[in-house]
Amino acid sequence: MSFLPSWASDRRLVLFGLSTVLAVGLGFFSLTPEQSLRVVIYGGYWAMLLLTVWFGWSLWRIARTDRRDLRELWSAPRWPAVLIGACGLLLLMHESYGFKILMDEVMLLGTSMSMHFDKTALVPMRAHDLQGAFELLGGQLDKRPLFHPFLLSVLHDLTGYRPANAFVLNTGLTFLLLTLAYRCGLRIAGRGAGAAAVLLLTSLPLLAQNATGGGFELLNLVMILTTLLLAMRWGEKRDEDSLSALCLSAVLLAETRYESVVFLLPVGLAVLWGWWRERRLVLPLTAACAPLLMLPYALQNKVFSVRNSSWELASQPGFEKPFSLSYVSDNIGHALNFFFDVSGHQSNSLVLAGLGFVALPFFALWIVRTLQRSREESPARVMLACFGIGLAVHTALMMCYFWGRFDDPVIRRLSLPLNLALVLAIVTVAAELSRHPHVWRVLAGLTLAGIFAQSLPAMAKHDYSLMYYVGRETEWRREFVAAHPERDYLVIDNNSIIWITHLVSSTPMRQALDKKDNIIFNLRNRTFTAIYAFQRFDIDPATHRPVVQRDDDLGPDYKLETVWERRFTPLTVSRISRVTAIQEGPLTPPPRDPPPLEKLSPSEREKVRQQYFDRFIQRLP
Repeated sequence: MSFLPSWASDRRLVLFGLSTVLAVGLGFFSLTPEQSLRVVIYGGYWAMLLLTVWFGWSLWRIARTDRRDLRELWSAPRWPAVLIGACGLLLLMHESYGFKILMDEVMLLGTSMSMHFDKTALVPMRAHDLQGAFELLGGQLDKRPLFHPFLLSVLHDLTGYRPANAFVLNTGLTFLLLTLAYRCGLRIAGRGAGAAAVLLLTSLPLLAQNATGGGFELLNLVMILTTLLLAMRWGEKRDEDSLSALCLSAVLLAETRYESVVFLLPVGLAVLWGWWRERRLVLPLTAACAPLLMLPYALQNKVFSVRNSSWELASQPGFEKPFSLSYVSDNIGHALNFFFDVSGHQSNSLVLAGLGFVALPFFALWIVRTLQRSREESPARVMLACFGIGLAVHTALMMCYFWGRFDDPVIRRLSLPLNLALVLAIVTVAAELSRHPHVWRVLAGLTLAGIFAQSLPAMAKHDYSLMYYVGRETEWRREFVAAHPERDYLVIDNNSIIWITHLVSSTPMRQALDKKDNIIFNLRNRTFTAIYAFQRFDIDPATHRPVVQRDDDLGPDYKLETVWERRFTPLTVSRISRVTAIQEGPLTPPPRDPPPLEKLSPSEREKVRQQYFDRFIQRLP
């Protein structure tokens, strides 16, 4: 192939090779894990700022060359905008705003808080009101990538720091996601396909749950579709501006969720196909430097080697490896239980699952056929096939994950990319049948029937949200903050980040035990108007008495007076107590005997819970 010698002589190709070597050296060999984390802590904000501005500039350059397409878009029918607006409002109005997944969403908010106040990528672990000024006194780098907290910190910069900005960001992303879904459908098979994609996404209660939360799942879907659309443009134009935007979008997608780095595979396939189709090397400076742009991801990934607890293996007893093929069969069973649950306890869409799993085998065959005939196929179809491979790899990775059970209240959100793949599969297969003039009307009718028959009743009952009591407990803490707006008090809580992100001084239980003298000093000197402690209690099934959970036990030295109490499950009580006195002298450690439920294995504990719950239901008045 005669164009190969020109590749070797291209200076940008040499630059790409050098940047790859440098990125691998810096990312994996030159810096110790501790040094890597310090680089991300103090340089992560500025790296995200550079990438975001650079990406915005690349989109602007594309928009300047696509003015005619933009004018056509402006003159297009207005009903798609009405549909997107109505569907977005439907998703938002059926769920209440709140932090739905305890650690993910609060950790992201905490990182955005440090990025806003100090321009550092830290989750604040200690913070106090010092004479009216709320100061962040210490923290640690979180494992979660930085793009979402960076965008949230920009929102803080523009409007002032408010925890509710997390909901504002996801509200905007909801409408952007539906718009991008419409654009993808439009590129696949016209306006009917775009409308079908919007309706199929709207049928998913899980999407509504995340749209009103504070997590990064919506941004992840937005970046997947953005990268797909930019890949389609690259396949058609095969110019430097298109490739620059595609590369930057792929880097930011990897910086959104950790596992989204797998989408570099379809992006790489798209770039190689474009070079093969063009028969020449198209390598803008952005693409040549792309390996270096991945440095923040590589360096931050060292968190997993510095803190093994980042894998959260302890949260699921019996697992020793985060990924294994031995988990696949069990995870597939849980996935099917999620997608085809008819009880309303799962935030699934039966119409999306039913149509999607019928379409998936045909979609897989379509991908193979399209790639085999890639020279004759349109660029948009080839790019969609490449991303179909990426979505398949992502799903396979989730099935190998030790905590990849899609019917788990914490893990359901990880099924969102697979749900997006089902949408694309349905639309693509329907497009192959589009010789029938009414295919899109039939598909829209089936989807609307599914929305009214199953999705809306599930959203109305909120079973899938209410059964995750930790999220309701988090909202209860927020109610306490709203009821005590002075915020001049200290809260002792193992989840201190929740309070800190709401500008309330807080410290964890272990700190209160190890530094008891400091708590006594502040109590005597009335540094805070009050000191509270948040604790969870298990109900002893035998005696029916509340027993404090081991990690929340302050021991006999702390004298507590109950202020707020709420029972979120039959066997769990949450309590906020006021510290009235602290016994001086050496610490009297809490008793080492575990609470009754902790003495049991997980299966025994679940059996006791179910038996207690059955009796609880029978005894209701």
